[in-house]
Parts: sequence; structure tokens; C-alpha cells
Amino acid sequence: MSDKIDETALKARLTAARDGRAVNKLLITVRAGRDEAVPGRLKELGPGDRKAALAELKALRTEVRGWDWARWNEQTRVQRALRVAGAGCHTGAAAAAAWIGGRDLNDWGRSTTDLVLGVLADRDPAWLGDVAQRLAERPAVAEGDYRLVHELVLRSGCAVPTTDGYILGWTAEMTGPRLLEQLRTDPQTPMLVPRIFDMIETPDRLTWAAGPEAPTHWPTALRTLVDEGVLDRAGLVDGCVARLLRGGKPRDLRFPLALLQLLGTDREERRGRTAEWIGMAADAPSPVAAYAQEVLAGLAAEGELSVRDLAEMSGPVLFRTEKKLVRAQLTLLAKELRRRSGAAADLLPLVADAFGHEDTGIQERALKLVGRHLAEVDEQVREELAGAAASLSPVHRQAAEELFGTTTDFGDDLPYEEVLPPVPELRPVRDPADTVAELVEDLVAVSKGRTDAPEEFERALDGLVRHAGLHREELRGAVAAAFADAFWMEKSPDGHVRDPFGHGTYGVDVVLAALMGMVRPARIHGALVHGQGVAGCVHRALDRVVDARLWEVASLIGTDRLPFLLAAPTWHTGAIDPSVLVRRLRDYRDAGIEPAPVDLAQALLRVRKADPSAGDAAAEAAELGTRAGERLAEWLTADVSLAPGVRFLTRGRDKRGGRWWLADRLVLKIRERRAVREEFPPAFQWLGGAQTEVDHQCHHWGGERQNWPGVLPDDRENLATWLLPVLAGGAEWDERGATWGLTALAEGEGPIGPATHLAVAIGLGGRHAEDRLTAVDALLVLAARGDLDAPLLGETLAGLVGEGTVKVNRFADAARTAAATGAYATTWAVLAGALPGLLAAEKPVRGLGELLAVAADCVERCGAEAEVVGLDAVAERAGSSQFVVQARRLRKALNNPSHQADQDTTQAAENRH
Repeated sequence: MSDKIDETALKARLTAARDGRAVNKLLITVRAGRDEAVPGRLKELGPGDRKAALAELKALRTEVRGWDWARWNEQTRVQRALRVAGAGCHTGAAAAAAWIGGRDLNDWGRSTTDLVLGVLADRDPAWLGDVAQRLAERPAVAEGDYRLVHELVLRSGCAVPTTDGYILGWTAEMTGPRLLEQLRTDPQTPMLVPRIFDMIETPDRLTWAAGPEAPTHWPTALRTLVDEGVLDRAGLVDGCVARLLRGGKPRDLRFPLALLQLLGTDREERRGRTAEWIGMAADAPSPVAAYAQEVLAGLAAEGELSVRDLAEMSGPVLFRTEKKLVRAQLTLLAKELRRRSGAAADLLPLVADAFGHEDTGIQERALKLVGRHLAEVDEQVREELAGAAASLSPVHRQAAEELFGTTTDFGDDLPYEEVLPPVPELRPVRDPADTVAELVEDLVAVSKGRTDAPEEFERALDGLVRHAGLHREELRGAVAAAFADAFWMEKSPDGHVRDPFGHGTYGVDVVLAALMGMVRPARIHGALVHGQGVAGCVHRALDRVVDARLWEVASLIGTDRLPFLLAAPTWHTGAIDPSVLVRRLRDYRDAGIEPAPVDLAQALLRVRKADPSAGDAAAEAAELGTRAGERLAEWLTADVSLAPGVRFLTRGRDKRGGRWWLADRLVLKIRERRAVREEFPPAFQWLGGAQTEVDHQCHHWGGERQNWPGVLPDDRENLATWLLPVLAGGAEWDERGATWGLTALAEGEGPIGPATHLAVAIGLGGRHAEDRLTAVDALLVLAARGDLDAPLLGETLAGLVGEGTVKVNRFADAARTAAATGAYATTWAVLAGALPGLLAAEKPVRGLGELLAVAADCVERCGAEAEVVGLDAVAERAGSSQFVVQARRLRKALNNPSHQADQDTTQAAENRH
């Protein structure tokens, strides 16, 4: 009996040993990154062994996460093998889906898809369906590994997922010249196509610019499937209308609009959706609004659009900025006024809304339409229309007076008054947080990007330095809790500190990590010794100035050598009050502390030399008896402006026969300043120039740009020079947000010159309306402060238009926006500087008529008198183009007595135009 027991125990031990060897073989295979061999190893494991292996796989997954970039290739191979092994070892659907869909294991190359399907082949269909649905809920997996999820759906027979991620993956698979055939044969098509209209963003494949005849054109393919009975036409029409009504970016509406136009609508469908068409015409992007307007015009022609609906539609459309839509609406109203007797009282006040349109041609059209039907309204409506005529441009006032009589009040008896924004005042930066809890809130906001205001960054950094010296342990505990999930809080599996700051400081994070002991001392030492100086372009050098400060603080955080920051700004511009800096240096002297070199250098560059107290502060600084005090006194009294010179390279055509971009032709001339080059730390020495002239071209994007203005807040010309390549990207490369620095430029200190005007000029020609608006704000602030040289800005703009950097239509839009604020005289002064160069161009400048119209409107409102070189030659041409018409209008508005005859010819030409 004992022998039998021993034999049973022996078999058990042998089995356990064999199973243990199988588990070890699996782990060895996974560690080797041999994902293709994992399914074979899994077949050798029983349920218990897979459970035991799973624990080891989880530990290995945690270890692999901690590997640095040097082991990236090895890490990728092991993670692929982990994905397959974990999928085969998990028994719960939720856990299996979580493992397969893990971001660190996600196989974007899809090389493990077949392997994962293979190890799941023997699972129950219901279990597979559960996994499929859970994976479909993970957007990245459902889209990036669509084939895996789809195959699980097919094998399980579960319902087709309709999540956004699954649809994105499906549309990505349905592409190429066989699109129609793929859609026709896929049983998912009737279920997934209607769901596309519910998505926030339209899948990319559906927005591709392809003609209706192209085999990859989705709307054409879907229209074919409707004709074949595969898809329900009514459902698609409903989906298209609902999606268009919901609105969004033009790219997201391109597909439903094209599909709706191909499907067409019958009379009942058009009539039953009148409210939807009106909503689209009012608020949708131009292509959608134009389609809705066309549908409503068709309903009106069929007698299916009531006067009330027409009025509800017309009001918002006439307030739109698109001239084509407004003209079409006026045409529709003209037809309906002729057709509907008695509708004038309801519709003419709406027509009068166009009196305030920016385009004088539209104003004239609306005025004529009112004049044709004015006799059909009573006195009350007539008075309302006469009051609305006050919004007309001065060029139409005589016609309005003849139509309504002399009772129309245009406000001509009031003197013109320029409206400019209030001059911005210096705003003091708040003191650092009083408590550790408040400080941590500030640090979280700065670290996580919830604020990008430079003053908040500086305030948080100074507060961190102060509290690290006064409440070190309390601060460390609060930081550990608030930043528990920060990337720099993770340690490697062996317990050593990782090295996450090999490629930069990541802002204030490097200081926080140093406080917590999570930065290797060798990394800090290396950054202080080797991580400074110029690297490729001026913007990289600026980033290194900011980084040098952060590395220095990281090296001294919590020590007696850095009780607070000398360079902490006192004003929102980044400047420091001279008397405050003297007081800080005195506190350092009394405490026997030598200022940190980078901190002191930045403080000197920030001290406000234009402050009335600068002279007294210099005397006090000299009496401190320290070298830092002497340097401050010398800095405040010496002429150490760092403003660079800027010139452009003269180049012919590039290798492709096109012009050179502005950013490729900018050359920065840094003045030689020995005090900076010899006494400042290496990170700042490039600001002192070199022994020989420095040519510096820039091709840099990104970086810590929000902190660039704070490096030299007292020198706007320098800041303007640094911004030029960034601004050029917004004008020439259509980059969004390129004018971010113009606000700091307008509100900063120091004199301005050509670089500042060039920066504003490029900003006015930016691709995006919001960027041009920022530039307009900067222009008006400069004008309000008395800093703007309007003729210089105009000449600069003319040069940029001539070389192709700035497009006239963008320039005109910016000028119109500036004028609309009430700054007509300022806007005209800029245009007066630009027009001679534009009119004298060898080739006609396309769109110049639009700019002349803005100029004429400004002159008519502010009453300026001037002679524009080249204007007479254009005004005396024959023809009725906008260019010639607006030239005549501007010449007349400039009050030249010899050209009073222009009024009749201009009016007649505008009528024909």
C-alpha cells in the first residue's frame, strides 16, 4: 500500500515538474520575443498551468514597461509575445479583453492578430462574442485592430458592434477600386452605414476629395446600393439631414452633403423639413447653407414657403458674411416681393438688414429693392426703413436721402472720433501661494497644461522654491500624493531611479522630480555643464535659456543656496521692478548667499530699465557692496539694448522654380554685447553676439514658446525678431496659432522698429481668421500706445503682398476687422502706406478691389484727405470691375475737388457691376 502511495506521489511530482518545465518554456519563449512560437507552448499547458503562467506574465509585463528607450526593439518583440500568451491564458472574457486591448500590448502592425485568433480558436462562441463586444468598446483597438474584432464577431455570431471605433476600422478596410463590391457583399453595410451619421467626426475615408465618377467615392457607391435595394433611401436621407443640421467642421459635413445631393429629395421630403432647411441656411458652413438656400428657393417657387418662413430664413442669411449667400437671398426676396402682393411690410424690414453689410454693392442692391416696393408699405414701416438707412455707407447716402427724404439721420453733424482700445496697464504678478496645498494646486495646473500663462508658470516655480526651503517634508508629501501618476514617479523594477529627462525638462516637472529625488544627480550635473548654448536656431537657444533656469533650480531645490528666485517677475510682461530686485539682492547679501548664476542673469535681463525708479535703484545697487549689486547698477545705467538687426536674403527661384519662403530668407544679425558674452552663463552668451557677424537662419518649430517673451521682456524688437519665423509659418504654411506672441509684443516694454512692424504685418496676413484677429488686436494696442508707425506698416504689408507672403484677401479681411472696431483713421493710415506700392505693381494684384473698398469706407467715415500715388490712373480706366469702381469711390471720398464728377460714374458703374 505504501509502495502504491509512493508511486502516486511520484507521478504527481513528475507531472508537476513536467508542467513547471512547460511554464518555464513558455516564459523563456515570451522573454525571447518569439511570438510565433507561443501558440505551440500554450498547447503544452493545462488549465492550472495557464493560471500559474499568467501570474508570471503579469510580472513580466510590469517589468517590460519600465525598460528605457535603449531596449525599444526588444521591448516591442516581448510585448507582442506577451499579448498572444496572455490571450491564451486568461479564462475570463473581461480580463482577456483588457489584456488583448492593453495600450502597451497593442500591436499596431497587426502581426499578432492571427496568432491571437489561433489561441482563442477553441473557446466557446458566447465567450468570444463577449470579448468581441468588449474590444469594440475600446476605440483604439476597434479601429487599429479591426480585423481581430471582426473575426471574433464572425466566429461567435454575436451582434455587429456599432461603436465609433469599430466603424472607423470598417471604413478603413472598405477602400480602393473595389469599394462598391466590398460594400455590396458585406452583410454589415446596412447596419453600419446609418450609424456614420451619428458620429461626431466623419471617418477620413469618407471625406477624401474624389469625384463622383471615382471608384473610391463613397456617396456614389451608397447611391448605387440604394438603387439596388441594399440600403434604405429614406433612412439615408433622414441621416444626412440630421447630420447636416447638427453642424460641425466643413470636412465632417462634406460626405452627408454630397450623399444628400446624389440621393435628391422629393417634394414631400423638402416640404416636411422646412424648419431644418431654415436652420442650415442660418448657421451651417457655406456649402451646406447654399444647398439649404437652394432647396428653400425651390419651395418658394412651388408656392410651398410661407411669408413667415421666408422671413424667418432671410434674417439670419442676410447677416452672414458670405456675399454669394446674401446676394442670392436678396434675389429670392426680390422674386417673392414681385409675386406676393401685400408681403412688403413683412419682408422689406428684413431687406433693410443688408444696409449694414460690409459690401457696398450689397447695400446698393438692398436699397434699390426697398425703393421698388416702398410705395407698398405704410408710414410706420417707411420710418423704420429710413432709420435703418443710417447703416449705409456714405457712398449711398445721397441715394437714401432721395428715397426717404431729408429726415434720415446719418450722424454727419457729429465730429469723427477714433475708437481705440484702452492702453494696457502693467498688472502685478500675484505673490506665490501661502500654503503648501495652494501651491500644489498651482503646480498641478502648470504641469498638466491647464494654464499656459507665463506669469503663472513663474509664480508656481518661485512658490516651489520658497516652500521647498521652508516646508520641505510637507511639500514632498503633498507632491507625492498629487503627482502619484506622473511619468517621473515610476522606478525601474530593480528599484533604481529611471532617467525620464534625457530629452528635456518638461517644464516644472524636472524641478518637482528633483525635489522627490527622482532625477539622477549625473543627469542634473550633465545638463548644467553640457546642456546649454545654441543648438541649431534661435528658438532652440531660447528653450535652452528656460531649461538652464530649470536645471539650476533642480540642482539647488530645498537647499539654503536658493531661498527664492531673483528672476521671479513682478509684472505680467515678465519684467521686474528695479527696486524689488535691489531688495532681493540685499536679502541675499544679508543671508550670506551668493546668487545662482543663471537666476541672476535672467533677473538682469528682466529688470525694467524704463522704470522711473531705475536711477535710484542703480545707486542703491552699487551701495550693496556685492558683485551682483555692481552688475545690476552697471546694467541699469549702460546702453545694453540687445535689439538685433534683420535682413532678407536676396534669392532667385528655388530648385523647383518657385519662390523662397520668408522663413528661409530671414537672417538675424545679433549685436555684439561684451557684458553679456563675457559675464553671463553659457546659455545666455549667444545674446551677446560673437567676435564676427552672425548670420542665423531658423527652421525651428515648437519648444517652450510661451516663455520666450519672458527672456527679454524689456526688448520688443528682439522678441519680434524671434517671432518672425513662427509668424511666417502661419502666413505661408497655414499653421494655426502662429500669432500667439503678438499680444506680448504689443503690451511689452521697449521701443519698436522694423522687426515689430514686420511681425504685425505677417500676422495680419495669417491663414486663420483667429490669428488675424490677434494681429488686429496687437495693431490697435500699438496705435493706442502711440507706438504704431502706420505708413511703415503699410509699406511693409505692400512688400509682403508683392513677394507672395501675404494674400490681399487676408489683408483686406484684417483691415476690415480693424476698421469695424471704430479705428477707421488708423486703418486708413495703414492702407494709405500700402496702396501706392500695390497700385504700382508690375502685374495687377488680384483682389485689390476688395482692399480699395475697405480704404474707401474708412475715408468716408473718418474724412481723411490725401493723395494716393497711382490711384488716378486706375480710377480713370474704362470698365466696371470692382477694382476700377472702388478706385473711383476712394478718389471721390478723398475730397479732391477736381474729381467730383466721379460720383455719377462710380454710381453708374456699381449699378452695372
